[in-house]
Amino acid sequence: MAAKSQFSAPKAKGGVSNDKAASQGQWGRAWEVDWFSLASVLFLLLCAPFIVYYFIMACDQYRCSLMAPAVDIITGHAHLSDIWAKTPPVTKTAVQLYAAWVTFQVILYSLLPDFCHKFLPGYVGGVQEGAVTPAGAVNKYVINGLQAWLITHLLWFANAYALHWFSPTIIFDNWIPLLWCANILGYVVSTFAMIKGYLFPTNAKDCKFTGNFFYNYMMGIEFNPRIGKWFDFKLFFNGRPGIVAWTLINLSFAAKQQELYGQVTNSMVLVNVLQAIYVLDFFWNETWYLKTMDICHDHFGWYLGWGDCVWLPYLYTLQGLYLVYHPVQLATPYAVGVLLLGLLGYYIFRMANHQKDLFRRTDGRCLIWGRKPQAIECSYTSADGQRHHSKLLVSGFWGVARHFNYTGDLMGSLAYCLACGGGHLLPYFYIIYMTILLIHRCLRDEHRCASKYGRDWARYTAAVPYRLLPGLF
Repeated sequence: MAAKSQFSAPKAKGGVSNDKAASQGQWGRAWEVDWFSLASVLFLLLCAPFIVYYFIMACDQYRCSLMAPAVDIITGHAHLSDIWAKTPPVTKTAVQLYAAWVTFQVILYSLLPDFCHKFLPGYVGGVQEGAVTPAGAVNKYVINGLQAWLITHLLWFANAYALHWFSPTIIFDNWIPLLWCANILGYVVSTFAMIKGYLFPTNAKDCKFTGNFFYNYMMGIEFNPRIGKWFDFKLFFNGRPGIVAWTLINLSFAAKQQELYGQVTNSMVLVNVLQAIYVLDFFWNETWYLKTMDICHDHFGWYLGWGDCVWLPYLYTLQGLYLVYHPVQLATPYAVGVLLLGLLGYYIFRMANHQKDLFRRTDGRCLIWGRKPQAIECSYTSADGQRHHSKLLVSGFWGVARHFNYTGDLMGSLAYCLACGGGHLLPYFYIIYMTILLIHRCLRDEHRCASKYGRDWARYTAAVPYRLLPGLF
């Protein structure tokens, strides 16, 4: 639902001491790094890769039990070296498969103009403009993610039912070797982006340097690193290869469940359907995504580069992986309840974002819940000294809470987890993680908006006092 960052990035110190920083401090990542932010960065750089490995290893060697590996090590029944020795290494097959996958997605992104917008009513694709950057630039993007997703999945189903070039279980069968390939790409891309930011940035005015190597590496230097005119790192890696792969990964897990047990359980169907709705929504609204935090505010560093390559495809698909090892068959009333929760969450998320987008496109000349929308008038200054005017919507879902779209997102995330039953904690990592992520994002976004809009933001928070849940938070 929400355009999701991969993990909760640290919020560095916002105060700055020079005029240029003061004008840009309201945008993107910070100019200065305090000790807590640096500690957070080091923790994530060191621990995030281990967390991914631990979860995947727990499924591979301990049937998705999160406690069993730790208990074995503490009690002396296993050593770290034993667990590592049982971990499949990178293989030639995995390298070839992953290289072919990424190359194919690069070709679909770079060389195939979008045609979906020519025949799909309501879909906006092709060349589109993004938001104004901190330096005042307006980048153009090639929006063709839906087309890439459709072509990829048509080929997948053609292979599964007609061509038989490879087994539909190929992703599951190479899951851990592919993890090493994804890590290599994540680190290579992140390192290249940092070097590029220092030596040959796309737009030097949109770069930020803190003087701290680790913070620069994680949070990124360049705002919109590009190769050539059109290959945009943020748009490509946020959407491809991770999110296109998301539904393919789930389909491969479903195929493995069919192979092992002779059936696909209703829980696996629920996970595939609900997560496919999110993925399709993402690509249908890819143009809208250009106005979200990931594109409008985040710089491109390890946080996005490695996160998009590793964290997203490996931890967002834990429900499907769990169901391969534990084929849960849900009671029909329970399954219907989970489906309704997921659909209601999606409805709230999509309608909230639609209301905001409609309000922006029409400059408030529209109806929301049958009434003329109300808004708080505000203004801000970009890095080029230009004064801009904006409006903050306080009608519809945006009058219920300041981030009610995130509330819908969390409802959908909970539905993914509930589809797995209550046998293990592992599939519930997602809702725990998303709750932390979105609360952090609320606070991070509001810190930025308070700096950006000043007293106008105070008027807005007085009009809409709650962030996610009216009366609670």
